[in-house]
Amino acid sequence: MYRKKLNFKQFILLILVVALPITLKAQLSLSAQLRTRSEYRNGQGSPLKQGDLPSFFTSQRTRLMVNYAGYRLKFGLIAQDVRVWGQDASTINRSTNQDFNGMMLHEAWTEISLIDTGKTIKDFSLKIGRQELVYDDVRLLGNLDWLQQARRHDLALLKFGHNGWTAHVGLAFNQNKELKTGSVFNGVPVGYAAGTNGLGTNYKTMAFLYLAKKIKTGHLSFLLLNDNFNKYVINQGSKTYENGVWGRLTYGLYANFMVKEKLNLTTAIYAQSGKDKDGKELNAYMYSALGMYAFNKKISAGAGVDFLSGSNPSASTNHTFDPLYGTPHKFWGLMDYFYVADGFGKGGLANYYLKTRYKANEKFNLTLDIHQFSSATTILASDNKELSKNLGMEIDVVGTYQLTKHIGFEGGFCMFLAKESLNTQSVKNIPNAQNNNTWGYLMVNIRPELFTTTIKK
Repeated sequence: MYRKKLNFKQFILLILVVALPITLKAQLSLSAQLRTRSEYRNGQGSPLKQGDLPSFFTSQRTRLMVNYAGYRLKFGLIAQDVRVWGQDASTINRSTNQDFNGMMLHEAWTEISLIDTGKTIKDFSLKIGRQELVYDDVRLLGNLDWLQQARRHDLALLKFGHNGWTAHVGLAFNQNKELKTGSVFNGVPVGYAAGTNGLGTNYKTMAFLYLAKKIKTGHLSFLLLNDNFNKYVINQGSKTYENGVWGRLTYGLYANFMVKEKLNLTTAIYAQSGKDKDGKELNAYMYSALGMYAFNKKISAGAGVDFLSGSNPSASTNHTFDPLYGTPHKFWGLMDYFYVADGFGKGGLANYYLKTRYKANEKFNLTLDIHQFSSATTILASDNKELSKNLGMEIDVVGTYQLTKHIGFEGGFCMFLAKESLNTQSVKNIPNAQNNNTWGYLMVNIRPELFTTTIKK
């Protein structure tokens, strides 16, 4: 019988094939974060009344992060504690409730590769559990990392990616607790709800489709998101939740691309329809555009506009666009006057702004942003007299310094020059408000990598 002899290359290949199950490896890493932010607030979020005193405090986020990556399996966990210095008694245990921050599980997820990816398809996986949603420029879906407790969702996420295409399908179904019957959800979870920006309640269910395509100079994407809110009735001033939901649909396009290597353009347009959280008919939209030009390696500048539709008080249909679960701090002024915790009515927003960036070196960066804010709809005084739509101007200056790979500093000073229209009853509703409002902060961010190890299987 003829027997073919193995040459050296075939022999090495045979050894590798036989040894493969033994040499499969997994990565396990443990890292941490301690981030303190000291803030001076003299009209942050909303103007102070004349005579009100500014505040000063320091908040702290402490995180422990565990990540595991093995064959067709990933696992992530982030435990965090968020508190203000001094809010705990120094000699007794602390009782945490929803009125305070505290120890919580920010992320806890696992991701399973549904096929042996990398051979024919780059990515086809299922990610389930508590996780952040970060898409495009985080305008509508973002982790809101500026907020010390940040933003997360409990959901299942089916992911597909190949040849520059990305497709994600997310599904979430929220409950207040384990129930024996029914599935009524009041939208007010115990703890630190993600909530919508300024909406004040959380969704009962959410489903979304995200499609994106990388192009030579950037990428294009499409988002279709349906979030539903539990129905309720009000009897004698008391709210009672009942079966059924009101559904809201958000859909639109996003694009980011480079022009001749120096000009970066970002644009987006979205619409909302269906019903809002209170069952009112909804018909709203928003659009944005930003152009940033790099003059050299150190200096870049640009201009942009955001327009989010709003409603007049007498409108039978809600025309107020809600920017979902994004990161408003990044877009509508660092002082957080719009689409954050402090309301500003339903009149919508027009934001015209200039951005400048100065990168002194690899460690130090300086930014200057100027915003001109206006109402998207007519503003009326208490006597129904029409007022100017001009809400005011904000100036934001921020500097960052990276001392080492794991130690960073950030400081900022901001000023909001408010106009009369901002403080009217239909907007901020602050009588006798001060016109010049300021806010400053200093943040220390430490992120050590505690250890990374390779596990042989």
